[in-house]
Amino acid sequence: MVALLGEGAAIRLRSLPLTYSEVGATASAMPPGYRHLAHSTTLPRGAFEGAAELLMTWGMHERAGLRVRSSAPRVAPDEVVSMRVGPSLLGIDAVCRVVSVIEEPDRVGFAYGTLPGHPESGEEAFVLTRHDDEATFTIRAFSRPATRLARLGGPLSRRAQDHFTQRYLRAIDPERPRRRR
Repeated sequence: MVALLGEGAAIRLRSLPLTYSEVGATASAMPPGYRHLAHSTTLPRGAFEGAAELLMTWGMHERAGLRVRSSAPRVAPDEVVSMRVGPSLLGIDAVCRVVSVIEEPDRVGFAYGTLPGHPESGEEAFVLTRHDDEATFTIRAFSRPATRLARLGGPLSRRAQDHFTQRYLRAIDPERPRRRR
């Protein structure tokens, strides 16, 4: 279960500006000047509802090995989230605000944008689509380094993003065992 941010932290994060101007571009043509990423996976028959619940309650992020603190237990517009990667003292925090939400009978998902302090600048979208009894999960993102550490990381920073994208693609399957931290 996701941990909730304190009210003061949530208010502070909501007041921060996004670190990019192309809000919503993961839903259309992704902007130039960023690294683009698009990956999909097909889920087992009948997995749509369970996967949708994992996605919209931050469960996918937790199953991928992130420590998640959110302003609300469910994804909703303008909610904020802080995700920690790595050990408590040496970890990296990635803070984002939800910029769009899709809640349709056969399509569920959201996009979040980066806030100051996130190592990258950009947007990432997670969309689950049902086709008959099968489902496809798609991740689209555009990003570029936002911190000195991310810029110095160069190819390692890109590899880390690819690594977490693959973790998300595995974690969305509700039948797959939860990843241990």
